[in-house]
Amino acid sequence: MKKNIIYGLHPVMEAIRAGKQMDKIFVQKGLQGKLSKELLDLLAEKKISYKMVPFEKLQRLTKENHQGVVAFTSPVSFQELEAVLNREKEGNPQTFILLDGVTDPRNFGAIIRTAAAVEATAVIVPENNSAPVNEDTVKTSAGGIFKIPIVRVKHLKDAIFNLQANGIKVVAATEKTSQLVYNTDLSIDYALVMGSEGKGIQKSLLQICDAKVKLPMSPLMDSLNVSVACGVILYEGVRQRLVQNGSVKPI
Repeated sequence: MKKNIIYGLHPVMEAIRAGKQMDKIFVQKGLQGKLSKELLDLLAEKKISYKMVPFEKLQRLTKENHQGVVAFTSPVSFQELEAVLNREKEGNPQTFILLDGVTDPRNFGAIIRTAAAVEATAVIVPENNSAPVNEDTVKTSAGGIFKIPIVRVKHLKDAIFNLQANGIKVVAATEKTSQLVYNTDLSIDYALVMGSEGKGIQKSLLQICDAKVKLPMSPLMDSLNVSVACGVILYEGVRQRLVQNGSVKPI
């Protein structure tokens, strides 16, 4: 049994009231009864998101008596985007990474590891359709998950508008462009949006980004792993900033 799982109506409510940071909460569809109403009221009061799922989904998560609710606690505390944006800048350009539909914990962890290596400002994920913060995520991040802020938002679109309002250029990594990343200015404050390997970035998000970039790709391959592509782009940003401040010479 994984250490971060909690099941049962009373244990989940007690964990919430104790201030435990929740990663995912799954509630059985059609759940009835006084205690289930108490749980849903508590989730609404605390503004905690949850997902309604069929009984079979809960059975796959645990064979124990879950009473219609299974929750996973997070090993890290999620931070608010406003709080991160309001922190005093130390003079270095800011870098944000937004992940749209990246659901694999190992890809998530690998991206966080690179984000920490380049001293990114924060990694931003949506409450739904994102990878869980579990043991695989922590292990793959090599401790990076404890070194930079992880921000969870209801909607990535709102996060993008917020970043833009704060003067941060939002750049989407997508094959639906002819612009190579090497011809895009990443020496300034910017936010990089990465999509899932299967579907890419949602069209509604692509439409509001300030720039779209891609990596050159051999016809032998269609794409790179999302964590690899993210790392290549982030380090191009690092290279541009080093050139700008004179630490390295332009090629």
